[in-house]
Amino acid sequence: MAVPHAQTILVAEDETAIADTVLYALRSEGFAAEHVLLGGDVVPRVRTGKVDLVVLDVGLPDITGFDVCRQLRTFSDLPVIFLTARDGEIDRVVGLELGADDYVVKPFSPRELVARVRARLRRRVQASNADWQALGRFEIDREGRRIRFSGQALDLTRYEYGLLEVLLQRPGAVLSRAQLMDRVWTDALDSGDRTVDTHIKTLRAKLREVGDSVDDTIRTHRGLGYSVDVGVA
Repeated sequence: MAVPHAQTILVAEDETAIADTVLYALRSEGFAAEHVLLGGDVVPRVRTGKVDLVVLDVGLPDITGFDVCRQLRTFSDLPVIFLTARDGEIDRVVGLELGADDYVVKPFSPRELVARVRARLRRRVQASNADWQALGRFEIDREGRRIRFSGQALDLTRYEYGLLEVLLQRPGAVLSRAQLMDRVWTDALDSGDRTVDTHIKTLRAKLREVGDSVDDTIRTHRGLGYSVDVGVA
């Protein structure tokens, strides 16, 4: 079964025979699999982006997989699956407490490992989607202060996010400039009505960049204010 968008799995394993088997199994299931021999190569590769999960051998020749996982967890919540020849409970507990998502003991079935990889990626997607509320063409994660439009993340400033978030609270409702100022610019006492207009303009430009071709998602109601049309997803 192919995996959409060829999710990338980084395999850190110094035993070539095991690495080749794992890489073959992953690629056969549609994943884009990459291989590094050393633990020190993992963090630099992850920092470059586009890695979806790390399969990490505990017994690497330069630093342990535990140390690599500890480094990863200082900046990333990327799923990590440990591979190890150790099946002791203490090692398993240490790995999980460091933030690993799963623990596979050698020898193992490549098919089982692939199934575990797929399960961890699926859980990650489900957890991410749970934070988002769908509103037509928009999706909003209020706790994370993120908004997507037509499936694309919007790169918003603090006030652009606040303005759009307030409009999305009541899609279609017309909010005056004064109402928007009161709700968004609560700590900017010297701002005026033109501030709202300026941010509406930049918001429209960013929506156009990701697919608002007709430029009517944020609507102007002369003498009244602004509203947002969320449309149909």
